[in-house]
This record gives sequence, C-alpha cells and structure tokens, in this order.
Amino acid sequence: MLLDVIRYSSDYELIGIFWGKLGKFGMLSGEYNVTLDDTGRIALPHSLREILEKDKVVLTKGADSCLWLYGVRQWEEQEELIFSTTNRYSSKGRIMLQHFIGPKKTLDMDKQGRILIPPTLRDHAGLSKECVVLGQRDYVEIWAVDRYRIHLDASADDFKAGLEELGNKIMMMKDVGNE
Repeated sequence: MLLDVIRYSSDYELIGIFWGKLGKFGMLSGEYNVTLDDTGRIALPHSLREILEKDKVVLTKGADSCLWLYGVRQWEEQEELIFSTTNRYSSKGRIMLQHFIGPKKTLDMDKQGRILIPPTLRDHAGLSKECVVLGQRDYVEIWAVDRYRIHLDASADDFKAGLEELGNKIMMMKDVGNE
C-alpha cells in the first residue's frame, strides 16, 4: 500500500490526511492581513519568508482573481509540470499559458520581506491597500480583501460539498486501512 511505502521515507510528512513531499522548506500556511504601500509593495509575513527562498520569488496570475506566489524551486517544478501537460497547439492550452506562464515575474525580496508587485498583476487581482496573503501548502495566494470575502461567500456551498466529499474519502481510507 502507498502509505506503507511512504511511512518509511523521511522526505515525506503527513499533512492533514494527505501525504506530501515537503523537502527541507516545509509547508506554506496561514491567513494574514497585509498592506500594499504607495509604491506597490507588500511585506510577506515572517512565517512564510522562513519557508520561501530568501531573496527571490515568482509571482503570476492565479485563478479566482488573485495572484499566486511561489518560491523559485516550487515554481520551476510547477512550470515543468504545466509545460509537460499543456498542449500549446490547442486554444485552451495557449490560453492557459498566456494567463499563467506569460505574466509571471521573478521578483526580488528585500531583507524586510517586501516584494514589489508589478502594476499589471496588481490590476489583475484588484489590489489597492488592504490585502490577504493565504498560504496554500506549496504556494501563496495574494488577494484584495474585498474580493477574498466575496469569493468566500460565493463559494460557501462548494466548501460544504467539498467537506462532505472529503469526509467520504477519509472514511473510505480508514476502511481500507483496517482491512
């Protein structure tokens, strides 16, 4: 069984009910309120900076009108996965690349953990002053506070349905593990 194989590897840790390879950097998690300054910079929370590479990050458009921020190593893995699974000759594939790969920027992070978000990416996410930074295991989402609240309210039913589905999967895993 997969869990038996993973159990003996020190490179893997249990994350909730999911096994995942974390490596030496750990997991990006937490919800933080941050302020976008007049020059377009935000300071990433210290707990996230400890996990990200110290001087460079990659930022791109995310789904749901937010931005996705990756450590350089995590981005390289993500980018390889996208290129290896996306058909650039199909219109959907090209659109995926145009929205996700095309606008990506590698940004410098200063000693205070601040990054300068380019105007085109700020516009995409509707960032103005108050922002939410949300750790998502191997990447970070950056939201405008108002858009984040609207998104959470609009997706409440999907969240409840997802919890039901997750509960069923957990129970199935328990049943398999007890056999």
